[in-house]
Amino acid sequence: MKKIKILEVRSELGAGTRGSSLGPDALRIACLNQGSDYFRRYNSVTVPDLNYVLFDKDHFPLAHHLDAIYTVQKSVASTVEQTLRFGEFPIILSGDHSSANATIAGIKAAYPSKTLGVIWIDAHADIHSPYTTPSGNVHGMPLAAALGEDNRACQRQQPDAETEFFWRRLQNLAEPGPKLLPQHLVYVAVRDTEPEEEAIIERLGIRWIRLPEIQEKGSRQLTREIYEHLRFCDLVYISFDVDSLDSRFSKGTGTPVEDGLFLSEGENLCQDLLENSRVVCFEMGEINPTLDHENTMAHNAFGILEKATAAIEKRLRLDEVISR
Repeated sequence: MKKIKILEVRSELGAGTRGSSLGPDALRIACLNQGSDYFRRYNSVTVPDLNYVLFDKDHFPLAHHLDAIYTVQKSVASTVEQTLRFGEFPIILSGDHSSANATIAGIKAAYPSKTLGVIWIDAHADIHSPYTTPSGNVHGMPLAAALGEDNRACQRQQPDAETEFFWRRLQNLAEPGPKLLPQHLVYVAVRDTEPEEEAIIERLGIRWIRLPEIQEKGSRQLTREIYEHLRFCDLVYISFDVDSLDSRFSKGTGTPVEDGLFLSEGENLCQDLLENSRVVCFEMGEINPTLDHENTMAHNAFGILEKATAAIEKRLRLDEVISR
């Protein structure tokens, strides 16, 4: 059977608050406290981070620490590519969400002739660029990088030449050109957006599933509809930001937002979506225990992670039986 491999990406260079680099450790503590052997069952690797540059002067006000982020993302993309080429299923535990661009690039590098779909379960659209960002935090930009989009139609500022240089490097990570087409992206539970993001989502026609639709249809029907929408995609990557959960359950993250998913909704969505044989990678990120109380966020997230992993294992066993 194809093996699961844990990739820990502890970089928090793209976040606006400090502490998400501790997210993987918070999950390990939650695992211990719940008496689980989860982290003993799977091989894991930690991708080198450059978090020490947070102590240095930042020269990129419209994309903080962009040069170091590019270096980290090269390593992430390479690790994801290698994991997939070895026939393993990567579960990525990330600090801040900017590294999702590298995950997408790594998948495309491993499968250059395949069409990739992305299911983005998050409170935020993460489709800003240095030309539109209100914060300069790169964790708000991974999908713009993967789509090769600048959103110049909504430009609010002009990045300097060095920022543009490294931004182009991110957009062309692993291989030149966009890694993702807008019709192959599905937003789930996104609810905290800026006007620039709403404009590009509308212009590109990105499928956007909001909370009322989730609660009306339930995870099973939504899963069917999502995969029908992604019917022309050979492969699928699922990214789960813990701030997709309602803020009652997600205090320990940098940007909690009200009116999000209940824990059971997050669990059911991940389980149902991960049963599809086209899924090749699952990512969970943005846990920040420094903003939490008694590690509640990691405990909630670990419950989802365990159920998601069980769905992956079930799927991999079924794939093995079918391939015999």
